[in-house]
Amino acid sequence: MSYQIRYQEWLEQDIFDEETKKELNNIQDNLQEIEDRFYKDLEFGTGGLRGVIGAGTNRMNRYTVGRATQGLASFISKKGAANPSVVIAFDSRRFSKEFAAEAAAVLNGNGIKVYVFEDLRPTPELSFAVRELRATAGIVVTASHNPPEYNGYKVYWSDGAQIVSPIAEELLAEVNSITDFSRIKRMDSEAAEQQGLLKHIGQSIDDIYIDKVKSLSLNPHIARQLGDSLSIVYTPLHGTGNLSVRRVLSEMGFANVTVVPEQELPDSNFSTVKYPNPEEHDAFALAIKLAKEKNADVIIGTDPDCDRVGAVVKNTAGEYVVLTGNQTGALLIDYMLSNLKKQNKLNEKSTIINTVVTGKLGEVIARSYGVNVISVLTGFKYIGEKIKEFKAANSHEFVFGYEESYGYLAGDFVRDKDAVSASMLICEMTAYYKQKNMSLYEAMLALYSKYGYYKEGLGSIAFKGKEGMESMRSLINNIRQNPFSELRGVKVAEYRDYMTYQGVIPLPKENMLCFILEDHAWFCIRPSGTEPKLKLYFSVTGSNSEDGDERLEKLKAAVLDMIES
Repeated sequence: MSYQIRYQEWLEQDIFDEETKKELNNIQDNLQEIEDRFYKDLEFGTGGLRGVIGAGTNRMNRYTVGRATQGLASFISKKGAANPSVVIAFDSRRFSKEFAAEAAAVLNGNGIKVYVFEDLRPTPELSFAVRELRATAGIVVTASHNPPEYNGYKVYWSDGAQIVSPIAEELLAEVNSITDFSRIKRMDSEAAEQQGLLKHIGQSIDDIYIDKVKSLSLNPHIARQLGDSLSIVYTPLHGTGNLSVRRVLSEMGFANVTVVPEQELPDSNFSTVKYPNPEEHDAFALAIKLAKEKNADVIIGTDPDCDRVGAVVKNTAGEYVVLTGNQTGALLIDYMLSNLKKQNKLNEKSTIINTVVTGKLGEVIARSYGVNVISVLTGFKYIGEKIKEFKAANSHEFVFGYEESYGYLAGDFVRDKDAVSASMLICEMTAYYKQKNMSLYEAMLALYSKYGYYKEGLGSIAFKGKEGMESMRSLINNIRQNPFSELRGVKVAEYRDYMTYQGVIPLPKENMLCFILEDHAWFCIRPSGTEPKLKLYFSVTGSNSEDGDERLEKLKAAVLDMIES
């Protein structure tokens, strides 16, 4: 069906409301915009359904949310689950609450019980609630750290992790089978509540979740001892983390926590930042300004749905610098494993999980403690999948999982990255080193000195619209067919096309290309599963910190030049 026909259907069919039709009438002379809105349906990627908010099949709106939810309801029904139920959470973005309500109405219309949080909650708490309530599935309405014009919809299965194969493909088939929006069943909230199909949840789940997070503390006495003297600045970046992160820090004994006032409250426009993403250094501008006034020991910042966290610390010159996701991950691994070893809690089954594009320093540290390391594809859902496999086979004991994009998980009561627990551990780790008269930055330098100067970086190339997506696919296919054999005079020692490559453990197919050079530097290229851009990952090892930084910049420049040419 052509995009013009789809456009006309949305204008003419009674099922679509007048506000939607008015929005579409306003673009009737913009053929490029009409095409972009209707040339395809929103697709599930590594983060689920995600797109720009607006009317159209390729946009986030109540109808595309309803279609996805009807597919989920049909899939659950076909699975034959006894007393099926779904937990729903949502973040601070535009229409998040409305999309959550639409998802609940569709599930209720299909006879499925829904537990919905009455207000904003972090994504990791949704993951926890699915398991705690023994639900069949979970939904969180969020676009994570994307710009404000985006929203999204992630599906979790009964293990509390995001859906993976074969469930993902089966669910997608159900969604794709719905070509007529009139097939979507709905029930209003009043009728659902009367029939016992809709229940609002909140405080009781919060209490259990926070207690679980506090149980991850390795040195709870440190917070009590340094709670007043350790200065922490926190920014929730207008998202869901404010109450949960502050509560757990307070209950642990961290009394000197200052929240960035301009970014404390939910704001769907994320008006103080260009991107509400702790990976972006500019997102910490206000926090750093406040930290200078407070002489803070550490800054922590969580993204809007509070599954990612970034840390900012003082360097040896007294300047605040943002740690990379790989650096924070390496610090947490060393902190956790050194303390678990002292407490005799490590064994031959103890395992760290990272991704194939995560920096190698954390892996080297873990192996020095005799801990297993398993690498999975990009996307925390694959880490969640491994935890489930570990439990089923009793083969490994999960200790920690992380990825370079500021996602960390300790403990297995959550099956997704968790910025609430990671924030607590980062603050506890800062206090631990402060007792040793060390800053977190000095602890990082000590790891480099001991294990090697591993430096990593990220890059991206943005593509927009239908033509942009086609250009991106064409580019990566061209590289696949004509892979680089050398770079800046250094030969490629190994080329991995993850559509065909299999490592130590079986991996699903992934549209990603990785090049390992003879000098042990490496870089990977993959299209984002949630955004219209090509993502680039770089890694080098230097003889010292400055050498590592120099090598990294040269590698970045060489790869970008090669791609552009």
